[in-house]
Amino acid sequence: MNKFYLSIAVLCASLCAGGACAQEPVRRVYTLDEIFALADRNSKSLRPSFTAIDEAREAVRVAKNDRLPDIDASLSFSYLGDGTMMERDFTQVERAPMPHLGNNFALEVSQIIYSGGAVSNGIAIAQLQEENARLDWAKDRNKVRFLLAGYYFDLFKQLNLIKVYEQNIEQTRQLLKDIRAKQGEGLALKNDITRYELLLSDLEFTVVQIKNTLGILNRNLVTNLGLDESVWIEPDTTLLSRTLPMGDVAYWQNEAMTNSPELKQLALAVKMNKHQDKIVKSDRLPKIALMAGNHFDGPITIEVPPIDKNFNYWYVGVGISYNLASLYKTNKAARRSKLTIRRTQERYDDASEQTALAVQAAYVRYIEAYEQLNTRKKNVELAGQNYAVIENRYKNELSLITDMLDASNAKLSAEVQLANAQIDIAFNYYKLLYLTGTL
Repeated sequence: MNKFYLSIAVLCASLCAGGACAQEPVRRVYTLDEIFALADRNSKSLRPSFTAIDEAREAVRVAKNDRLPDIDASLSFSYLGDGTMMERDFTQVERAPMPHLGNNFALEVSQIIYSGGAVSNGIAIAQLQEENARLDWAKDRNKVRFLLAGYYFDLFKQLNLIKVYEQNIEQTRQLLKDIRAKQGEGLALKNDITRYELLLSDLEFTVVQIKNTLGILNRNLVTNLGLDESVWIEPDTTLLSRTLPMGDVAYWQNEAMTNSPELKQLALAVKMNKHQDKIVKSDRLPKIALMAGNHFDGPITIEVPPIDKNFNYWYVGVGISYNLASLYKTNKAARRSKLTIRRTQERYDDASEQTALAVQAAYVRYIEAYEQLNTRKKNVELAGQNYAVIENRYKNELSLITDMLDASNAKLSAEVQLANAQIDIAFNYYKLLYLTGTL
């Protein structure tokens, strides 16, 4: 019995160990292209857009059904009661026997051959709506990709920051060690040690905050990508060494006018409203259809007395219908349709202008990011030189601890800004891709 319990305990321990191992973080480097590919396959935010495309595709098929003939068939059986005949003044009532079994079968077919353009324009609108659904998907994909790029670059920034802070923590600990040694020689005050201990405490707490931020960003990424929570995404460090395209502002604005899903959708809206205007105008035109039918009825009740026989007849012909009310109703609808087209065109013009302004602003920030990087590199160099000078002077008792604190803070700030500046270039480039609809 003891061996049995021992075996159970060993099995449980092995399972627990396996579960613990399964929860260990799996670190893997993902490029942005891989991130985007995973999002296209797994992002729940894009699934409604996929479904909307299928829905719009079916709507086109439904609209094309209007080109097909209409076929009506009916079959009925009935019991006919006896009739009653009387004079117009309701006198001389007389019973009129009727055949009691009634039957009716009718088959009617009609095919529209001219509808004033209502059918063809309805199909055109459905096809444009399908294209609009695809643009909805492209727009949503663009947004999801930019969101993930933001998480990705934030993750990059935080990883760079934690390296900078850990380096500064190591330097601060070394400096504390030197100050404590000086205190033992009577060359430093307890207050100097306290100041650097406070600085070290703040740096260590900042590292904790950065690690928490890294966990949040990683969770956001793996959730949107459909990955397991144990996966830890590492950014592709080669991204910062790539030469990103420049181009001028005219190039980027042309890209936006050509590829922006929002502008394409507004252009489609103008086209759809124009087709809707043609449908409105079609009310003023006659509708022409081919018709054919066959009727098989019995008994023949139009004769007195009724004839207890079946009667079959068929017909073919052309039917023309015209809505006379359209002469005074369609004008108002047509004016409204024209205003709708104008409003949609005005929205397109405004969106084009705002997109051009947004692209220009993003381009300025993109160029500015390169200038900022050069400035940050120079600042790091100067801050490092200043720190070395102050540190040397402090060791030779030619400067105060406050000078060391100021130099250390300036060096830390310069290194943090440099880490951010390197990421800002790539982020502003991807923002341009997002605004132009080419992400």
